[in-house]
Amino acid sequence: MTNNQQIFDKIRRKYVALTPEEEVRQLTVNILNKNFNYPLTRFSLEAQINVGQRKKRYDIIVRDSQGEPFMLVECKAKSVEINEKTFLQASAYNLNLNAPYILLTNSVTTLLFHKTPQGYIQQTTIPELL
Repeated sequence: MTNNQQIFDKIRRKYVALTPEEEVRQLTVNILNKNFNYPLTRFSLEAQINVGQRKKRYDIIVRDSQGEPFMLVECKAKSVEINEKTFLQASAYNLNLNAPYILLTNSVTTLLFHKTPQGYIQQTTIPELL
């Protein structure tokens, strides 16, 4: 994949560079939208958040019907392993967002976690969007 390839992002309504991570991001949006009926209007992509004293950008937030974060999605390129470091990155982002679900994916491996008062519990089923 060369850096000059682009893909139209339906959420941001513009063409963006088709990087390996962006390919996974767009695939994940399409799967959540088409297979799980998550409306495109509930998605937010690559917005800035504060993590401690640092400014970071999350990959995807899906919001519930009240506009609150429902699921934080962390996307990695297919060549990047989904591991504890990926989980720690997403859970740090979620300290301020407080989404009940975190989804980690590189499109080869996908892990889903539900936030409970006792911590995160791994799940196997994508939840129904509220």
